[in-house]
Amino acid sequence: MLANDPQRLIRDAAEAAAPALIALRRDIHRVPELGFQETRTAGIVAAELARLGIAHRTGVGVTGVVGEIRGGRPGPTLAIRADMDALPIHEETGLDFASSVEGKMHACGHDIHTVTLLGVAALLKDLAPQLAGTVRLIFQPAEEILEGAAAMIADGAADGIDLALGFHNHPDMPVGSFGFVRGPCLAASDRFDLIVQGKSGHAAHPYAAVDPIVAAAQFITQAQTVVSREIRPLHPAVVTVGMVQGGATYNIIPERVALKGTVRTLHAAARDTAEAALRRLAAGLEPAMRVRCEMRYQRLVPPLVNDDRMLEPVLASVARQMGVTPEEGEASMGSEDFAEFAARAPAFHLRIGSGTPGRDDRLHNAMYQPDEACIALGVQALSRAALDLLR
Repeated sequence: MLANDPQRLIRDAAEAAAPALIALRRDIHRVPELGFQETRTAGIVAAELARLGIAHRTGVGVTGVVGEIRGGRPGPTLAIRADMDALPIHEETGLDFASSVEGKMHACGHDIHTVTLLGVAALLKDLAPQLAGTVRLIFQPAEEILEGAAAMIADGAADGIDLALGFHNHPDMPVGSFGFVRGPCLAASDRFDLIVQGKSGHAAHPYAAVDPIVAAAQFITQAQTVVSREIRPLHPAVVTVGMVQGGATYNIIPERVALKGTVRTLHAAARDTAEAALRRLAAGLEPAMRVRCEMRYQRLVPPLVNDDRMLEPVLASVARQMGVTPEEGEASMGSEDFAEFAARAPAFHLRIGSGTPGRDDRLHNAMYQPDEACIALGVQALSRAALDLLR
């Protein structure tokens, strides 16, 4: 049947597996785990892979799991990655399978991603004799803090991969739809910590002190000119100060002010410009405002770039399997550490519609309720893409 009608075989297998996958998703959803704490989730993944007879390793990148399905003939190694971690958000959905853990929630759908990849694993295990190559199943921790991919790669998860496929549910897209972006699709994510050291004193006598609040305010204002005056207008960039901490009361000039911020860029040149500019602005405060500045700037993940060598064949596979043409969308200034895998092999990140009819959900929201039909649909799309890539 496979040679003549892979569409029907994959569809029927995914639909048959859907009830069990939904039940498993709800089990994981009830007990969300934050980055590098996904021991229960990883245990569920490992048990399912063992049940399917898929060789796997646990403890990869602290709590990650890696499985491998070897095809019937030699060929490339295709990595398919799903993230597993939850968010520090208190769930307010009222669902009967809502989070049972105070202050933690799967508000980004990583529970959906985990069981979707398990569904793909089951289907491709059955199709293994038809594959020319190897499928590496990567169940990754700590995506939300942008550290899990690097940890897994340090433990060998990306060794020898030739192609990489990632995916994410999108509640802003109707369930049953698929989407993509050409080229850079998600931003590089960097962050900075700035300590502005002044000299404390009485608020009534500012001349006898060195006010770090005024200096910090100057930096915040100047930082907004980095995007508007130093980066090319056609190279998107964001500079956001997300924390300002200093002072304790009305009439005391504090000793220091602490700032935390994030920088998002889609192009390497913009990334370099932003870092250099922020460092220069911080250094310039010292002679201008009589303060001392300590800047710590950390590059987290690069931009996620979709490679046409993967994008085109995967889009064709999705269209063949699902009977719908994926829609081209806009890049996002959000970040995704699948970019670490994409930096090591031709890669593509597929958008899977998960919007529930009649709702207007968004990721990272306490009321987020994706349509679980996206699980079986994702299994179909990803399985067909893998089958076509390794035939």
